[in-house]
Amino acid sequence: MNHILHPHTTEMTTEPPHLYGRWQRDPLMRVTTGIRKAWFPFWNTFTRLHPLPEDDGLQTLEIVDREVVAQDENVIALTFAAPSRAVLPEWFPGAHLDLHLESGRMRSYSLCGDPGDRRAYRIAVRRIPDGGGGSIEVHDTLAVGDSVSIRGPRNAFPLALPGFGSSARRLRFVAAGIGITPILPMLAMADRYGVEWSMIYSGRSPESIPFIDELARYGDKITVRTDDVDGLPTMDELVGPCPASDAELAVYCCGPVPMLEGLRAHLVGRGDVELHFERFSPPPILDGTAFDVVLNSTGEKITVADDESTLTAIRKVRPAVPYSCQQGFCGTCKMRTTAGAVDHRDNLLTEPERAAGYFLPCVSRCDSGELAVDA
Repeated sequence: MNHILHPHTTEMTTEPPHLYGRWQRDPLMRVTTGIRKAWFPFWNTFTRLHPLPEDDGLQTLEIVDREVVAQDENVIALTFAAPSRAVLPEWFPGAHLDLHLESGRMRSYSLCGDPGDRRAYRIAVRRIPDGGGGSIEVHDTLAVGDSVSIRGPRNAFPLALPGFGSSARRLRFVAAGIGITPILPMLAMADRYGVEWSMIYSGRSPESIPFIDELARYGDKITVRTDDVDGLPTMDELVGPCPASDAELAVYCCGPVPMLEGLRAHLVGRGDVELHFERFSPPPILDGTAFDVVLNSTGEKITVADDESTLTAIRKVRPAVPYSCQQGFCGTCKMRTTAGAVDHRDNLLTEPERAAGYFLPCVSRCDSGELAVDA
């Protein structure tokens, strides 16, 4: 019987009659009911349910190796493992970790180790003297044996191999400087699966290029060029041989914004070429218009210029505002608005979160003249 169309109306408040009609109420059921009524209240005093602790996704790992991986010593690689050396959550090329530092800063770094090694994570960090302070803190304070809180891995730059999610037949990898970090595990996977691939790797000088010795095992599949000797590469050089008649190419690129924007413009109209990329810096502001942000806590009004992010404008007066990726995928800078219309430009927040007034000031803007935010 369909219990939705024909709901039951019988209330089981008393025991059913004996199966053969010898007693008005089944004696075994009456005994069982009596035990239940006495037992469960008694046992409940010893087995009360307690709420489980909320899982915030954080893990505490130990630094087991620290290595300088560029000749100028401005790039270090850190390897993490569980204190018990237990198996770590699985990850795939293109994934990153969020490091929660002692200062309260959170920074995202690409995993650049071997995805097949389930007992270790490796990242690389370039020291940026005029940055937000995260890289300096990593370089100056983290040592082998230290414990670090991390969240992840998460993947915003996945690799799709030909025949496994991609219609391309060949892969072309493009990296500049520290942009090599998400590309390294991609090379290993492409090589392991026998995919046809090539790569161009550029940097300011030979001394500034990280992992150059590690890449030597791939031989002439990788072209290394430096700006001080070869000059800036052209877009044709970055993409490599790519005849329009027989391309079926997928390009994976990580590097500075001018390189990425140049590639995007260069490949416009090339439906036979896939372009996948990850930035290590904020994306350019497109179709931006100026607006005001009001901080609810103080009433301060801040003008956001048409070519700057909401986050940048707020941090001019509130430098302690947390942030990390500045690209709309980590959620560190999430704020709540109480007035105004948000122009959401992220792919992270859910519809209920947006309906509740949340937005990501690193990429999102304003569709009205003013936004009021809790900050």
